[in-house]
Amino acid sequence: MASLQDIRHRIKSVKSTKQITSAMNMVATSRLRHAKEAAIANRPYAEKVAEVVTQVAANAGREFSHPLLDSHPEGKRLVLLMTADKGLAGAYTSNACKLAESLAEDKANTQFVVVGRKGAGHLKNRGYDVVKSYVGVSERPSVEKARSIALDIIERFKTGEISEVQMVYTKFISAISCEPRAGKLLPFKALEEQDHKPHAEYIYEPDAATVLGFLLPQFIFTTIYAALLQSAASELSSRMNAMSNATDNAEDLINKLDIHYNKVRQAGITREITEIVGGAEALK
Repeated sequence: MASLQDIRHRIKSVKSTKQITSAMNMVATSRLRHAKEAAIANRPYAEKVAEVVTQVAANAGREFSHPLLDSHPEGKRLVLLMTADKGLAGAYTSNACKLAESLAEDKANTQFVVVGRKGAGHLKNRGYDVVKSYVGVSERPSVEKARSIALDIIERFKTGEISEVQMVYTKFISAISCEPRAGKLLPFKALEEQDHKPHAEYIYEPDAATVLGFLLPQFIFTTIYAALLQSAASELSSRMNAMSNATDNAEDLINKLDIHYNKVRQAGITREITEIVGGAEALK
């Protein structure tokens, strides 16, 4: 049986852990509000950009050509994965990594560009080819960093070494719910998808093909930035929930240890009283 001193040390240790998890919960809650507002505010813009680019692509005609529309059958698949820089966020990173790994049907023919230290470490430990990783972005994505990632992805695709680019991120649904998502980023396929669909008519200057040539890189940047914002809100909500659960579990453990401490203390007192009474009886 553990001594009273051992139990006191355990209670002190759990209380210290509870203070840490409670502080992390408050920090994540505070940051989540700003990340949630940014993700929600950006969503209509990203959706409108995608809609406009799709409509312009439909008006550009099938003869329109652009490096981001080219297919490279002999190239490798590139997966852009968004994860966390830090742990203690529940299953946030592991769920995103599982979805990304499911896209790597041929490990030798798949490359990864990873946002977040945890995701990069996870994939490297399993032998995947991580060609680039970005650290210090996951919780607080910036426009500049999103543009840098987009330019890197575009340049890799233009070389012809990449056949397609898939993006894996975590969509923020609510403070208690988020879901990993995957989608094809490149090559852009709106021309084929809009052939038989009605589309809006715009007035172009100088023409639809030229406008689309400028819009396509902007569309890639906007899509990546929106995904970064969604992932940041998802990471913080996952960390908030994980730390909240850890704090509650620590409180439950402290209560159980307090009860155990009192039982051991009471047993010790009872034993001492019994020994005193026995000694007194022996002296009679």
